[in-house]
Amino acid sequence: MTVRIALSAALLLSAGAVHAQTVGGNAQPTQQPQAQSLGGPLVPGVCLLSREAIFANAAVGRAASARLQELTQAAQAEIDAQRTPLEAEARTLEGQPDNAENQQRRQQLAQRWQALQQQAAHNSREIEATRAKALERIANEAQPVIAEAYGAKNCGLLFDRNSALGGNFANDLTADVVRLLDARIQTITFERERLPQQQPATSPAGDGQ
Repeated sequence: MTVRIALSAALLLSAGAVHAQTVGGNAQPTQQPQAQSLGGPLVPGVCLLSREAIFANAAVGRAASARLQELTQAAQAEIDAQRTPLEAEARTLEGQPDNAENQQRRQQLAQRWQALQQQAAHNSREIEATRAKALERIANEAQPVIAEAYGAKNCGLLFDRNSALGGNFANDLTADVVRLLDARIQTITFERERLPQQQPATSPAGDGQ
């Protein structure tokens, strides 16, 4: 028997960081070279922005990602510490006679495994809530500098850069926003969000479970 805690979603924007453009022009998302090759005139007032690249490249986004990884590892360690003795007991019961005493021990062990699985799922929900709250805080910090860069470029419309299929990307605000955000805030601190424990579902009386 094994118990796994699904915390892969907890790493703050890890998937976005892989696909996002490195601000400053070092690495581009796969669609960007193709989009730039289409060229065309600059459309006045139409600007672009990649929020993924902002969070992946701004100092505060990297700090949040590192902190969230620490919290994720701590949450995993909680589960690992409880899983180890259960695995040892399960190995002890392997090959033991199927008498009443061992049947009771196996039943109790199965219940403890189920409880640990529920705890693992709960830890995962807490990490996800932590990630969402940290992301919201960074977004709130970024909004004023996005407005500043928007005004400096005399933008009239702002589109998600990652949704653009082609054209002239000279009015991409991403690098400016990262620079302004770095000047505004460098790091962020937070603790793991704590959520109420969900009560396990109970089987209706008389269903034989």
